[in-house]
Amino acid sequence: MKTASIRDMRHDFNRVLAWVNNGEEVAITKHRRTVARLVPASTRKLADVPMPDIAGRLKKVFGGKVISDQAMLALLDESRGAY
Repeated sequence: MKTASIRDMRHDFNRVLAWVNNGEEVAITKHRRTVARLVPASTRKLADVPMPDIAGRLKKVFGGKVISDQAMLALLDESRGAY
């Protein structure tokens, strides 16, 4: 792990940022004592996250039931406490 002082962060932030962009952790020091760690953000992209199968879950919970719009509005009003 590389180290950078507060002064380095102020005067040469681009160099420290380049370290982080290359995947390295950087310890931020003040008077030779570590006060923080700068770590790279997760490189996991949104495309890598599996999307939930909402339609499959609804089918599993409700089966083949078809709820009319009026019944759905009544359920929503009831759940909100408005009668």
